[in-house]
Formats: sequence, structure tokens, C-alpha cells
Amino acid sequence: MKGGVDTDLGPFSDDRQSIFDPCSKASSSLISEHEFACHCCYDILVNPTTLNCGHSFCRHCLALWWESSRKNECPECREKWEGFPKVNILLRDAVEKLFSNVVHRRREEIQTNPKVAQSLLAFQRYGNEQASRGAISSGQRRGGGGFFSGVLTGLSCVAVMLLVYHWSSREAEHDLLVHKPVTKWTANEVIFWLESLGPWTSLYKEHFLREQVNGRLLIMLGDDELSRHPYSIENHTHRKAVLAELERVKALGVKPPQNLWEYKAVNAGKSLFFVYALKNSPRLTILYLYLFDYTETFLPFLHTCCPGQRAEQETDDLFPKAVHDDPTWKQWTEFLVKYLLLPYQLIAEFAWDWLSVHYWTARFIIVNAVLLSVLEGCALWRMWARSELRTLPQKMWSHFWKVSTQGFAVAIFWPVIPQFVCNCLFYWALYFNPIINIDLVVQQVLPPETQVP
Repeated sequence: MKGGVDTDLGPFSDDRQSIFDPCSKASSSLISEHEFACHCCYDILVNPTTLNCGHSFCRHCLALWWESSRKNECPECREKWEGFPKVNILLRDAVEKLFSNVVHRRREEIQTNPKVAQSLLAFQRYGNEQASRGAISSGQRRGGGGFFSGVLTGLSCVAVMLLVYHWSSREAEHDLLVHKPVTKWTANEVIFWLESLGPWTSLYKEHFLREQVNGRLLIMLGDDELSRHPYSIENHTHRKAVLAELERVKALGVKPPQNLWEYKAVNAGKSLFFVYALKNSPRLTILYLYLFDYTETFLPFLHTCCPGQRAEQETDDLFPKAVHDDPTWKQWTEFLVKYLLLPYQLIAEFAWDWLSVHYWTARFIIVNAVLLSVLEGCALWRMWARSELRTLPQKMWSHFWKVSTQGFAVAIFWPVIPQFVCNCLFYWALYFNPIINIDLVVQQVLPPETQVP
């Protein structure tokens, strides 16, 4: 009896000691290393990680399994885990207390294995990314998206208004002169064609309108007729520009496409292909143009993105640039560097050249090209951080087959796809993809805590 409490438990005192002392001989004789073995390496658990299914594995064993399979599932029962597995602290402390020598020996073996260290690092980076995404999604649910959600909503409204304005203001595609034979042009349509040559044609517009020049009469005009009354185009350069464009009209039989909408009206399938292919696979698309559309598309694209010295010195805008000439070696060098390192910059430079024609559309394309460059840089950075650059050729080959398969499927079903669907896809890629990419860039660049108020 001590302090009024009887501490003599008689025969139960030894049992109490064996229960609360895990290092006692009785308890140690009942517990073996096999009961705390990992089901992957069949050795004692080191940093045991317990999954949702209840199975526990060494931390490095789970990392090696994840790196080799890229599957978020239990190596034993194949049940998928949720979130990112964490070390079971209670189990780890118990194992280290019961089998300290064995755990110490295994830790030294793991630390001297570079492959294990690399797998653990990649696994932890993956966990950090999962945690960041979880923080972003939960923050958006709490805060309704925050500042950037409002910005994206505003940009979406601007894109919708721009699209509605474009549809309501321009002529229907079947009324465009790129579809209508020149012999059927009216006098007003001839004036529209003349105005498309440049602001300088305003000097002669009244002359053509007064004579009611239609398409049949237009193709009969020559240098002598244009220089004399009633047309009175006395400026030799102006007259030469009108005749040069008139020769193109005679050769095609219709008005040559001079802007994005006219090109889309004539080449609906090719326009949709360019919008999506240049966004998803710029290098493959440019290579395709070089191999299969060299004269009509590739050369003008190259001369626009990488103008030669001669083009930079030209000051006369009355005549089209010599876009079908062979590029110089300096142009090829500049083009190849941009093609390999910054392919989206080529697209931005091409759109920049059309700012005077397509003010807002060109800006959407330029912004999207910048955003796509940032996303590509972030993707390469993640591959380097995870030591996955060696898998880049394999991913490029897989991407090539994926794009080729999708393109082949679209080519097969293209004749039965409604034009309305094609227009929706075209305008979605042109105006709404930049808005989506803004959100993706924000998630990649800014820390998670700054993305939500």
C-alpha cells in the first residue's frame, strides 16, 4: 500500500510490464521482422507509406513502382489511391524502435543507391504538383476563381462581341468576290475590288463609278484605255499596279484572296487545318508546308516571317512583295533557328504583318503565340526537373503518330462534316483558345497562393 493505493497486483504485475514494455523479452519473442516486411522488396519497412487500401510499402519501393508504371494504384491489390500517399509516422516509429539496427542498415543501402534517390525525388515532385493542383481547385471553389476568373470572363465577352460583329458586318461567303466569276461582277463590285488595292485608288473610284464599269468591261481594259479619259490614271506606278492585279483576276477568273476571311472562304478545310495544326504541332505543320505546299504557302510564310534585305528596303506598298522568290541563306538561317527554338514566334511575326488588315484578330493570334511559347517552355522545364528529357524523342514520335491519326480521321470524315461545325471550330480556336491558355499559363507560372485572393 502506497499513498492509500495498493500497488501490489500480485500475479498480474509481470503481465502489465510485458504489455507496456515493447522491448521486453516476451514481446520481442512474439514479433518478427517478417510481420513488418514490405510486399515489394520483402525486407523490413523503411519509411512505410500506407495507401488507401491499407497496404503499406517502403517509400522508395512505392516511388520505384510509380516511376516505372506511372500508375496511381497499389502494387499489390491494384486499387487506385487518392491524393498523394504520405509516410505512416506511427508505423515508422514502431518499426524503428523494434528493429533499429536493421532499419539503420537498410537506410544506408538506400542512400548509396542513386537510382532510388532519383526515383524518390521524382515521386516527391509529383506529389508537390498534385498538392498545388489541389490547392488551386479548392481555392477556386472557395473564391469563385478570383481576379483571373474575372479577367477571363471579360476576355470571353470581348471575344463573343468581336465574333458577333464580324458575322454581322461582313458579307456572306457566297457573295464574296473570291467565289463570283469576274464576268458577273456588277459596277459596285468592281469598285469594291478597286478599293481593295489600296487607299490610293480613291483618286480614280469616281471615274469607274461614273462609267459603270462591270466585270466584262473591266477585263477588256488595257494600259492605253486606263491612261486616257475617262479613267485618266496618268500615274504610271498606279496604272501598273491596277494592271498587275487585273492580270491576277484574269488568270484566276475570280478575285484573289487578300485577307483571312477571303482565304477561309476559298480554302475552308485548309484554314481549319492551319489554325489547329499550327497551335498543336507548329514544327510538324511547317515541315508539312515545306514538303507539300512549298510555293503557294511556305514561301510566302517564310518571306513574311524572315524578310530579306531587299524586302526591308522596299518602300512602295503598291505592289505585292516578291514572296515566291528563293530565300537567301541568311533568311534560311534565321528561319531555321526560329523553327527549332521558337516556332510560335514565326506565327506571331506572320500575324504582325497583317495588323493593318486584321486589327483584333492578328492581336489574338499574337497573344496566343506568346502564351503557347510559355506553355512549351514550362513543359520542357518540368521534363528537365524530373530528369525526363531522355524520353523526349519517344514523346515526339508518339505525338507525331497521334497527330497523323487525327488528321487522317478528319480527312476521311471531312465531306460529311457540316459547314456550321467547321466554322464553330475555326472561331473557337481563333478567339477562345487564347483565353483558355491565359488560365493555363497562370497555373504554370504563378505560385498557388497567389492565384486566389
